[in-house]
Amino acid sequence: MRIRAGYQISYFCPQPTPMILTLSVHPSRAADLITPDRMQIDPVLPANSYRDGFGNICHVIHAPQGRITLSADFLINDSGAPDEVAPDAEQHPLERLPVETLVYLLGSRYCETDHFTKIAWSKFGNVPKGWKLVQAICDYVHDNIEFGYKHAYPTKTAWDTHSEGRGVCRDFAHLAITLCRCMNVPARYCTGYLGDIGVPPEPDPMDFSAWFEVYLGGRWYTFDARHNTPRIGRILMARGRDATDVAITTSFGPNTLAGFKVVTDEVPADAPAMS
Repeated sequence: MRIRAGYQISYFCPQPTPMILTLSVHPSRAADLITPDRMQIDPVLPANSYRDGFGNICHVIHAPQGRITLSADFLINDSGAPDEVAPDAEQHPLERLPVETLVYLLGSRYCETDHFTKIAWSKFGNVPKGWKLVQAICDYVHDNIEFGYKHAYPTKTAWDTHSEGRGVCRDFAHLAITLCRCMNVPARYCTGYLGDIGVPPEPDPMDFSAWFEVYLGGRWYTFDARHNTPRIGRILMARGRDATDVAITTSFGPNTLAGFKVVTDEVPADAPAMS
């Protein structure tokens, strides 16, 4: 299947403001692109592109005073298969984990493992290790957290989400990641596109989505505590310890979001290719 995806995001900067942008499709999906995922910047600015320590594509710009708009519009191939389910995937003892996964067992900015150790072990200590444990954590987060865009705020942590009992997709992911780490399962945060493909459309405007991956059975698997069911058409943009590492924009100065639109739609097989 083919998916059209992209965004148009505007900011107003009261003064010249440096920014780091993490809006590109992840390199692991580069071979699937039918048309280039090319960021357009209005007004036209130079961008210093690099890969960060997690392998994500980032761009550094110096936004001028006034309004700046970032946009992209591309086509990408997708298998059309839902997230893989592997009930027999085993959990590795810590001493057998690849060393590069160990950072995803530690606490981070939005995932305060030190607050959750007793809670996690009291709730999940008797659950069989591996896939069943991670699924039990997703079930718990899905069943106990109320979703709503009005519940979002930028400093919200896993502890805040658990205490308030509500949040958005990034909060569901942070809480599930934290509980997995407390149970010795490496878990990393993911952000990207997830349209209403294969499911009834939601009435809310499209946004970027957050989910997470865990290391089981010698590889990484996708989990989604908000939807808690395999989904079709995820397009990964970035991975990291939590939302700090993969923010779509990290600004080093004041600014105001002045416009935000995200597109993620399946393209009919007989539709003409984009020019």
